[in-house]
Amino acid sequence: MVQRQLPNPAELLELMKFKKPELDGRKRRLDAALTIDDLRLIAKRRTPKAAFDYTDGAAEGELSLSRARQAFQDVEFHPGILRPAPDVDTSIEILGGPSALPFGIAPTGFTRLMQTEGEVAGAGAAAAAGIPFTLSTLGTTSIEGVKAANPHGRNWFQLYVMRDREISYELARRAAAAGFDTLQFTVDTPVAGARLRDKRNGFSIPPQLTLGTIINAIPRPWWWFDFLTTPKLEFASLSTTGGTVGELLDAAMDPTISYDDLAVIRDIWPGKIVIKGVQNVEDSVRLRDSGVDGIVLSNHGGRQLDRAPIPFHLLPEVRRAVGDDFTVMIDTGIMNGADIVAAIALGADFTLIGRAYLYGLMAGGRQGVDRTIAILRSEIERTMRLLGVSSLAELEPGHVTQLTRLVPVARADAEARIR
Repeated sequence: MVQRQLPNPAELLELMKFKKPELDGRKRRLDAALTIDDLRLIAKRRTPKAAFDYTDGAAEGELSLSRARQAFQDVEFHPGILRPAPDVDTSIEILGGPSALPFGIAPTGFTRLMQTEGEVAGAGAAAAAGIPFTLSTLGTTSIEGVKAANPHGRNWFQLYVMRDREISYELARRAAAAGFDTLQFTVDTPVAGARLRDKRNGFSIPPQLTLGTIINAIPRPWWWFDFLTTPKLEFASLSTTGGTVGELLDAAMDPTISYDDLAVIRDIWPGKIVIKGVQNVEDSVRLRDSGVDGIVLSNHGGRQLDRAPIPFHLLPEVRRAVGDDFTVMIDTGIMNGADIVAAIALGADFTLIGRAYLYGLMAGGRQGVDRTIAILRSEIERTMRLLGVSSLAELEPGHVTQLTRLVPVARADAEARIR
């Protein structure tokens, strides 16, 4: 028989602790976000559909993006046991400088459209975390504005080679003068991808509003207040070059860029230069031999060519082809710190986050970006401990298996013949 007694209030108080209510609404909702997916849901509630979909969407059927995310989900880890890792070191040397974490913030355009703090929030959060921040050519804060927001941290600049080449050359010179240490030369935008969500939402330059987009935006007065009471939205680094926003956006896409343009930019830029948008092994080897400092395996977040290669799947083969001494970075599809650990284990030197950063920004401005970084940091550290590694240098291909859903027909036929 179970012995029963009257509850002792003192004992109950020891077992039950009432949580102190959080009166700050922003902090309360951000603290409740435990994953990047949680931040995405908050961002979706707080941001008008057209702006949210510009961030969340991709090209055409959005197959490239969904496949990239699925590739990270299709990872099997192989932990070691009885290998204590009470303390883990997440710091790394990348492109001649330090980063406290194995990821940086990727370049994003129209950033202040998502939330008015824009690149200033991203650069400030990156500075506080000790990671690099990348400003886009189509950023809505100027080169000098980002430098002011992150005066002592690492700033990188992403460059589109525009039809008027002198505009691009001047941007590179300005970024160098402001102390940006790395240039991301982007090569996967000869023309704009077909981003169908934007077309359906009337997201164009200038915006083509519909009754549906207006109705969707009305219940979000905080977004409209920020939008209408802060400086106008513009490509800040290009504001002195003339032309409308639409004309500048069109001018950023040029199908004639070539290795000749790379040679010119290489002569102009005094720091490190990496090529962003590499999507096959042959180009990776050629770029290594051309003397650049590194590459970013990327399909532009699935926003350009739909059905493009999955960067995470390309990574092991590219690493074998270019060797261990050439910098290989990766983006597209990263939504969890475990994704970053898997990429480092399979040969990436560094990773970049785009949407994950913007979800945090839309969810809560600068505090939301801080929350994004904190979530990813926690996931990285926990995954490393569970794998039994104390530093990023201990990660190796043996820690990861890429489970395959998409197998090329020729390879599948060959494997069938072997069996």
